[in-house]
Amino acid sequence: MEKTETLQADAHYAKASPQMKNEIARRRTFAIVSHPDAGKTTLTEKLLLFGGAIQVAGAVKSNKIKKTATSDFMEIEKQRGISVATSVMGFEYQGRKINILDTPGHKDFAEDTYRTLTAVDSVIVVIDVAKGVEEQTRRLVEVCRMRKTPVIVFINKLDREGKDGFDLLDEIEQELGLRVRPLSWPIGMGQRFRGVYNLYEQNLVLFRPHGKQTEEDTVRIDDLSDGQLDAHVGTSLADTLREEVEIIEEVYPAFSREAYLEGELSPVFFGSAINNFGVRELLDCFVEIAPAPQPRQAEERVVHPHEPKFTGFVFKIHANIDPRHRDRIAFVRIVSGKFARNTNYYHVRQGRNLKFSNPTSFMAARKEVVDEAWPGDVVGLYDSGNFKIGDTLTEGEVLHFKGMPSFSPEIFRFVDNADPMKYKQFEKGLDQLMDEGVAQLFIKEDNGRKIIGVVGALQFDVIQYRLEHEYGARVRYEPVNLHKACWVTAEDEAALAEFVKRRHKDLARDKHGRLVYLAESPWMLKMAQENHPDIHFHFTSEL
Repeated sequence: MEKTETLQADAHYAKASPQMKNEIARRRTFAIVSHPDAGKTTLTEKLLLFGGAIQVAGAVKSNKIKKTATSDFMEIEKQRGISVATSVMGFEYQGRKINILDTPGHKDFAEDTYRTLTAVDSVIVVIDVAKGVEEQTRRLVEVCRMRKTPVIVFINKLDREGKDGFDLLDEIEQELGLRVRPLSWPIGMGQRFRGVYNLYEQNLVLFRPHGKQTEEDTVRIDDLSDGQLDAHVGTSLADTLREEVEIIEEVYPAFSREAYLEGELSPVFFGSAINNFGVRELLDCFVEIAPAPQPRQAEERVVHPHEPKFTGFVFKIHANIDPRHRDRIAFVRIVSGKFARNTNYYHVRQGRNLKFSNPTSFMAARKEVVDEAWPGDVVGLYDSGNFKIGDTLTEGEVLHFKGMPSFSPEIFRFVDNADPMKYKQFEKGLDQLMDEGVAQLFIKEDNGRKIIGVVGALQFDVIQYRLEHEYGARVRYEPVNLHKACWVTAEDEAALAEFVKRRHKDLARDKHGRLVYLAESPWMLKMAQENHPDIHFHFTSEL
């Protein structure tokens, strides 16, 4: 199978135009993931600084400098200091087109992050040097390992006291199941932090806590026995570095780009994102070794990036990126071919053609219209309600891209309109926010009451905040005692009718009109399954 795919890929590559080959080869599309507070959004911003995409950390389109991160553009994110929606940012660096997807770190928004991982070709995992591997990092890396996504690790906050470098490497290998190879190594830590030795480029990068590394801070040292090392960092730290680098060369495998691209070896870098330190080394190595856009598995076949015809899939929908314009945007990852503005493309689920007059590229909340885009790029399509997460666009072929996860909710509340004068705003806001996939709406069959189900409780606050500030609607939540929502189907119509009759008070419809059983407890669910053997209970919903 793999040999056939390789032959197909080679054939498509051979036929591709020189422009397409060049555009695909220079693209790098990746996500930055971590546990909350590891410094993920700060690292994203510093990569943008080095890429020249922004001039000042925290800069937004206006001339004012704001203290919130560039990629956190929703008002609630600025207030709470957490990322709750995936941001997409593109910039040019050393002749490459870099597409960064900054993801929510908070576990209550994991679903958004898991979907984002379907749209990238590689991942940078950020780990706090003091806290080491944390719960959310484990979950996210597990998804990357399942998909064999190449992973680079950035150990952050070296300007603070933290864990020993070798202990951290052991922890990453044991906790995350990654085989690691350090490509830079710290000299001291916290108050004694002097810099890192770049094993990939064989040079010493000196740390100056002024937040702006310059070329003069980099010293070429090919041989660690060079007396220059002692002069720059002191004899004690220089001797420690020599010993530790010797251990690295003996214990850890030599770096192999092939092993990294197969997801079998993870390079590790050390730095301090808040001080801009170690970021350039990470970026320079990343653009050199990271994969260009990769093939994607559809239900029907594997789709290769160099194929001449355009294909892409929706992995995220976001309402009100600009609340003044009430815009709703579908984020589409381009898989193959060239996407062109004002061209008819086939919406597979709806079975009809759509044309897009103002597709956009992103620099966080800043948007600009693009005339064309290539595999690896993410374009935003203005949407009046045509798209759902997982939808496919093609030039006519029927394709369904796989691997778009959706979770059964775990926490439930009744939701009511708290302002009778704002009923339309409440209905519209709820409808659009549910389309984003951060929560699921169920309407009870017996009394028509609305229930919102979420994976994490913080999502209730976000929904309430956004309904009020983006739609002018106020909501009231009430507790509801539910254990699980599961979708029900049956081949036997009589059995389904009997089930509906007997369980009417426990049934609801989801946003798409599908029948859902709301179980009050694990015991109730077990009894329903035993008493209705002809009914299929589904714990995931294919969006």
